[in-house]
Amino acid sequence: MVDSLTPEQRSAVMSRIRRADTKPELIVRSLLHAMGYRFRVQMKGVPGRPDIAFPRRRKIVQIHGCFWHAHEGCATFRMPKSRTEFWQAKFARNKERDARLEQMAHTAGWDVLTLWECELKDEPLLIDKLVDFLGPLKVNT
Repeated sequence: MVDSLTPEQRSAVMSRIRRADTKPELIVRSLLHAMGYRFRVQMKGVPGRPDIAFPRRRKIVQIHGCFWHAHEGCATFRMPKSRTEFWQAKFARNKERDARLEQMAHTAGWDVLTLWECELKDEPLLIDKLVDFLGPLKVNT
């Protein structure tokens, strides 16, 4: 199947895809803030500049888009029908980078939670997952 957009149109569409502050990230950050957690975003000095970091807890949360990180078994992910070799190589590089950065974070003493875009639809389950990973809020007395 041939791309229905010209190379210039495709380039314009792709250039609007953000590296940070994506809708899934904003959903998780808003939820965490409402729950009372405080965090840093795109924290330098941690491998991969994680989406959300909790420096005192030494924990990071990565939010992966199901398409860009090729979430296997997910109904949201589908392999593009055009330029399949390009996309297969792209997704393989993304997965390799994700695994490498997660290992680097573990080696540096950080715990990592990876959330998938499709998991954000079930808010009660998402809240449970975040509290299990982060632990209870510290109450100042």
